[in-house]
Amino acid sequence: MNARAFAERICRTLRAAGHQAYLVGGCVRDILLEREPADYDVATDATPDRVQQLFPRSLAVGAKFGVIVVAEDAEPGESIQREVAQVEVATFRSDVGYSDGRHPDRVVYTDSPQEDAKRRDFTINALFLNPESQEILDFVGGRDDLRAGIIRAIGRPADRFREDKLRTVRAVRFAARFRYAIEAATFTAILKSAPDINEVSAERLRDELTKILTEGAARRGFELLDETRLLPELLPEIARMKGVEQPPQFHPEGDVWTHTLIMLDGLRAGCSPTLAWGVLLHDVGKPPTFTPPQGPNGRIRFDEHVEVGTRMAEEICRRFRFSNDDTAQIAALVANHLRFKDVPQMKPSTLKRFVRLDRFDEHLELHRLDCSSSHGHLDNYDFVRRFLADTPPEQVRPARLLTGDDLISLGFAPGPPFHAILEAVEEAQLNGKVNTHEEALRLVRASFKPVTRKR
Repeated sequence: MNARAFAERICRTLRAAGHQAYLVGGCVRDILLEREPADYDVATDATPDRVQQLFPRSLAVGAKFGVIVVAEDAEPGESIQREVAQVEVATFRSDVGYSDGRHPDRVVYTDSPQEDAKRRDFTINALFLNPESQEILDFVGGRDDLRAGIIRAIGRPADRFREDKLRTVRAVRFAARFRYAIEAATFTAILKSAPDINEVSAERLRDELTKILTEGAARRGFELLDETRLLPELLPEIARMKGVEQPPQFHPEGDVWTHTLIMLDGLRAGCSPTLAWGVLLHDVGKPPTFTPPQGPNGRIRFDEHVEVGTRMAEEICRRFRFSNDDTAQIAALVANHLRFKDVPQMKPSTLKRFVRLDRFDEHLELHRLDCSSSHGHLDNYDFVRRFLADTPPEQVRPARLLTGDDLISLGFAPGPPFHAILEAVEEAQLNGKVNTHEEALRLVRASFKPVTRKR
């Protein structure tokens, strides 16, 4: 059963038990926009205890706030492993107080969907759909705002943003994703609330920024973050890119900010988060390393901007609580993005090691975007693509010709020199100078002398 069918079945069960039940929120918005919802939510007047009685396979993960997660039961006799549908079922409520700027201090249950709509964030996210009659309940003008293409906070915008300070960034994300305008009063409230965004947890900010970067409207999202004054609060390193000029012979498009925006514009919806963050941060080291032209024939320089930028990217990832793996990949994207300029001159061994970088497809795509967003030359991109297409994988990652046991049999004592010897053998192998076990042994005998241990 797909997620929508499961959510509608939950509504039928609740209604059969005498309760109100509607699809609610983003899924209704997306249905009206003829988009595929990412998930489905249900709103009802049934209390959390009652929901759990009706759906024994449920989790009280948000029961304190009236939210129960209902999981789909397996079909009789079903043995195929598949993803189990889950739907959040929330009791109609009013929220009282938001001391922590995220969660209500207490909730008051109600039997009125109209009261429930008032506590939600934006009008387009406060629509209710009766799946049986297809009737839409709209208490806040959400349908009109959908038609007009407007993001509008419900009630007093300042109140909504005090309740959950992340809503300012969510407003930007929705406006970018749907290509909507932010309503004037809502926009003004975001401007005033911008300094408060740093009270939101790093993890929530990271996730919301990642959505902006990966939903197919990254450029518009970051332009809006800038216009709403959220960008210097969230990512001052990116805000500093504005006005940092670049050599026009390499970057006719303009300053570092403009170049980065054009690259963001090229990110496809659904791209990997690490690629998206790598694109955003690849030139983060340019503002602090900017050097103006020196002398009549000088040009703008960014000496060591890759090294500086890699360290800055690592610090930004730590600030936003990225996993170690994601931090390593984002930093690697920044650290290696200029190496493509050297690929035609690389030795075979160097080129093979380069394309063996983890998730090399992300490095290659970042390079494509980098070139397409500046000088437009894709010669090195095409060179690498041809190399990957023409070179068998076993030549890029050949089986090891020697092991540590082989070195011991040649009289070498285990220790640090092992690594240097094996690396030299691999270097020769990747360059096509040795191809067999015997050739590798001859290379080691000719190039290295065993060191006798002192007694």
